[in-house]
Amino acid sequence: MHKKIRKLVPNQAVNLLKHLPTAVIANLIYGFPSRKMKFIGVTGTDGKTTTTNMIYRILKDAGFNVAMVSTINAEIGGKKIETGFHVTNPDPFMLQELITEANRNNTEIFVLEVTSHGLDQYRDWGINFEVGVITNITHEHLDYHHTFKNYFNAKARLIKSSHFAILNRDEKHFEELSALAKGKVITFGMTDDSDFNPEAVDLKLKTDAKYYRYNAFAALAASSVFGADKDKALKTLAGFAGLEGRMEEVINDLGLKIVVDFAHTPNALENVLEALQEKNDGKLITVFGSAGARDEEKRPLMGSIAAQNSDIAIITAEDPRGELEKINAAILEGAEKAGGVLGKNLFVENDRQTAIKIAISLAKKGDTVGIFGKGHEKTMALDGKNETLWSDIDAVRKVLDEKK
Repeated sequence: MHKKIRKLVPNQAVNLLKHLPTAVIANLIYGFPSRKMKFIGVTGTDGKTTTTNMIYRILKDAGFNVAMVSTINAEIGGKKIETGFHVTNPDPFMLQELITEANRNNTEIFVLEVTSHGLDQYRDWGINFEVGVITNITHEHLDYHHTFKNYFNAKARLIKSSHFAILNRDEKHFEELSALAKGKVITFGMTDDSDFNPEAVDLKLKTDAKYYRYNAFAALAASSVFGADKDKALKTLAGFAGLEGRMEEVINDLGLKIVVDFAHTPNALENVLEALQEKNDGKLITVFGSAGARDEEKRPLMGSIAAQNSDIAIITAEDPRGELEKINAAILEGAEKAGGVLGKNLFVENDRQTAIKIAISLAKKGDTVGIFGKGHEKTMALDGKNETLWSDIDAVRKVLDEKK
């Protein structure tokens, strides 16, 4: 009954009558702790977490007392903080508590990953962002925002209140975002008309994928606002080892390249598949799905991208929330329209463990197996009611152990 009533109430009403007052109360209780430090907000459809961590590492190595909260990790006062986040930025009370802890550690700069939900629901209300970073804006979360314009406007809120806007010069929405920016615009991209680009910066990374370079240029641009030494920042990025569940490779004795990545949007999946194809001499076998009770429009897009950029694609569960058959049918439709042939280069296996086993079994020495959609996550929402313990990395290792 509660869910049915909620669907009848517009998001805007809920945000103004519930979420905004909650954020105001949280700030009042904790005494507006964000006023005592500078904030960098990082948003975008893809690359938020990696960019947030890169900025944090650059500023820390530059000698700043810096704190960070991202989707998968948080560090305050040099200590790792357990957050338990699940693909979101924290609610106002948890966030204000974390900021208060940062104040106790005399933090100068706080790097915060922010999402469209968080911005729309005023979770970050009370924070005056010195720097706002937007990595990109592509198709995602239309189940909540309903239209791309609403999603775009939610993301744009960050730079409307930031003193500096760090924007992707190559992004098709750049001009519109630039016009909305309140403060100075600093750009990054692959062409020489951006402030941070391959011609201006000799960037060396352990992962040389194009999308990863975008994240690094965004991090350089954001850290430059605080005067971080560029040479030292480049050295930090050259040693940046990546994050859990982000292009994480599982070492094995089979001569395979097995990669686990969080890619769960059409843009992210296309980027990682293109990056893997560039480094791949053998076949590319893709295991992926799409989430239930979430953006339905992206499901056929995911299928189309996987079919076009993989030699073999295996559709499986990824937080189906009781909608598995419906989800897989939509993905399959998109994949077949893109040229995929069921039973030849396209397969459907509902059980994710079995799907991973099939992918590794089909692979030969020199092939690449990419497993996408879950990344760092430790649970899977199968029925929409309960979370089941799950790890893609553990699932791969289980298959490898069985082969031994």
